[in-house]
Amino acid sequence: MIIHFKETGITKGCIKTENTIFFISIFQSSRRRQTIFVRALNVGGNLVKKIWVKAIPWDKNVVTTALESGADGVMVPKGFSEKVKELGVITTIAEDGDLKLNKDVVEWEIKGKEDETKILQLTKNALVIVRTTDWTIIPLENLIAQTQGLIVEVNDEKEAQTVFGILEKGVDGVLITTPDLNRIKKIIEIAHRDSELVHLIPAKVKKIEPVSMGDRVCVDTCTSMNIGEGMLIGNSSKAFFLVHSESIENPYVEPRPFRVNAGPVHAYIKVLGGKTRYLSELKAGDEVMVVNFQGKTQPAVVGRIKIERRPLILVEAEAQGEVCSMILQNAETIRLTAPDGKPISVVELKKGSEVLVSLEEAGRHFGIKVEETIQEK
Repeated sequence: MIIHFKETGITKGCIKTENTIFFISIFQSSRRRQTIFVRALNVGGNLVKKIWVKAIPWDKNVVTTALESGADGVMVPKGFSEKVKELGVITTIAEDGDLKLNKDVVEWEIKGKEDETKILQLTKNALVIVRTTDWTIIPLENLIAQTQGLIVEVNDEKEAQTVFGILEKGVDGVLITTPDLNRIKKIIEIAHRDSELVHLIPAKVKKIEPVSMGDRVCVDTCTSMNIGEGMLIGNSSKAFFLVHSESIENPYVEPRPFRVNAGPVHAYIKVLGGKTRYLSELKAGDEVMVVNFQGKTQPAVVGRIKIERRPLILVEAEAQGEVCSMILQNAETIRLTAPDGKPISVVELKKGSEVLVSLEEAGRHFGIKVEETIQEK
């Protein structure tokens, strides 16, 4: 497969425009299937997390693992960029790479306060790989609060999770330094998961109908959600409604921004990594996915699950010719999410109301999407 980017003037593994760098990696497997990863860095805006893997000294297996796992770049010794290109198309970071060390990318070790000042100066003109002998998040907190363009060296999954979560915003990327192939795969999986986006579209409500009693699940998390945030819940695995958090002031109960009154025990909840769980399976300590009306996601830890018998209501809606449905508790405090992010109570829904949904092809096996003929009604 050949990808042409006109008028960029750059033909290798990254494409630079005035405001954006696109990282392209193409891996050709032995089965003739190509996996394409395109990631963008908005320079001067919000940065998409970058995933680089260090292959110094040269290690072909490390580079191949980086390509297969969807890394954005590999750091290699001088003279080895062409060897990388023989394996696949991916950005190289080297003295003679696509991104040139000591010019486009600078390495700096934090030893004291004066190093933080130097790094702030360097990030004005380059991406900075930050290293620290005494691994701590305090210097990183200071830097993240003041600048962008920070790549931090990590050696294991725990370090990666920590640096992505500092000040909620996290660092802009990681350079994976371990030669352990399994660990490289796990760190890249964490990085992809934490930057996951969900495609949401408006669906028009076609039917609202009270049904009888059922066991309803409240998901209480360790995260306070804002207006426009909730969880994706569905009767089937082909369509998920964005059920809004209880972050709204109302005359009946105090706001509980940590909670989503999600639906009955049978319903699916979409979680990170493209997987689903049944609401009835969740328990304290599990990880769920919070989604906002723009499709941005973040992980949240379950603190408690409450299952209680309550009156229910059926909502049917249509999007892109697909009819989808959701059962929720029949109460004023239960809300779906409108395309503009505003919550809309189930008791205020009427035919023609628009709510946000995420559509997929039906078919799940133990929560993992599979390609097979399955009908869910």
